[in-house]
Amino acid sequence: MSTVPTTLRDTAADFEGRVLETRLISLSREEFALDVWGRTPLLTRGVSDFSDLFSASAVDELVSRRGLRTPFLRVAKDGSTAAESSFTSPGGVGASVADQLDDTALWRSFADGSTLVLQALQRTWEPVTDLAARLGTELGHPVQANAYVTPPQNRGFDDHYDVHDVFVLQVTGSKRWIVHEPVHPDPLRDQPWTAHRAAVADAARGEAYIDTVLEPGDVLYLPRGWLHAAEALGAVSIHLTLGVHTWTRHALAEQLAESALALLREDVEMRGSLPLGVDGPGEELAFVRRRLLAALTEADPTPLFHRTRRSQARPAPMGPLAQLGALESLAADTPVRLREALEARLVGRRLTTRVGWLDFPEADLAPALRILDGGAHPAGDLGLPFVERLLRAGVLVPAES
Repeated sequence: MSTVPTTLRDTAADFEGRVLETRLISLSREEFALDVWGRTPLLTRGVSDFSDLFSASAVDELVSRRGLRTPFLRVAKDGSTAAESSFTSPGGVGASVADQLDDTALWRSFADGSTLVLQALQRTWEPVTDLAARLGTELGHPVQANAYVTPPQNRGFDDHYDVHDVFVLQVTGSKRWIVHEPVHPDPLRDQPWTAHRAAVADAARGEAYIDTVLEPGDVLYLPRGWLHAAEALGAVSIHLTLGVHTWTRHALAEQLAESALALLREDVEMRGSLPLGVDGPGEELAFVRRRLLAALTEADPTPLFHRTRRSQARPAPMGPLAQLGALESLAADTPVRLREALEARLVGRRLTTRVGWLDFPEADLAPALRILDGGAHPAGDLGLPFVERLLRAGVLVPAES
């Protein structure tokens, strides 16, 4: 019988703040994990109102007022992506950067039927930043967010598959989605759909697995590899795509091999030269294979796994002036908490995070463990020198009273 990983089990205390069940699906997390995740698409109707996350006014602000540069936006029409030079221009006096978005050029492209793709919204739009960080923490896989803004009766991209799982959140307007089964199941990051272009085109002519219209509040989950194409209907369509960059067994195998090779660097015989005049692996291969198998058995890729995972996302935003204010007014009753999305882990006396690592003396291990609960703590309960050090490191931040 399948079992649910401990990290996926429900607790009443944290249900209210979870993204997956409250905003993306109507199943329980256990049902999604066992029956849907990485296996099959899932269409959920009217699961949430997404107007608090994104809107038409958000599109206008990002395009015209934020000074965004490429690659934070792409322009596509009928399967072709426009050259960046066609929608960018210098920023003017005091901002002479050549690739800032040109709102006039973008308006003309949009009016002509092009889709605007606002990329990496987890970096540029605060409500999406928070959602993506929380979802990534829940799933254990990094999440990025794009918005697709398509004029009526147009499509930006032809049938294709993604190399990451996606949650499609329909924000405004409606869009017809046609989904077909994979031609290359569970593709890796370096196995894009363009390597199977003919098979994709052939499969897209067959019977659809899903042919439906997404309305505002609907969510479509697609595992990586599932073919899809979408077309806006009678009004401008805006949808968010949350791309889940899943860890795979192949990625773990790569890290295991890298860890084993690191061990073999310390083996003097493995550092030895092959015989003079060698023209192939010959008898040396059996020796190398034995040593490599032994190193694979001994190697522990866990530190590399966590280091790579920390590098794949950013911690929650931190205001330098608010941080300075917290330091200057620090008192025993000042509430502080662990900065969100830090991927903080305490191993022995070392706390590793996305902003670096800190080693603690024995006396500070107890407060270091306490802050990992993510809750607010009075600075005096943790120790003022301890709190000051972690505020300066960007690990602790002021908490609301």
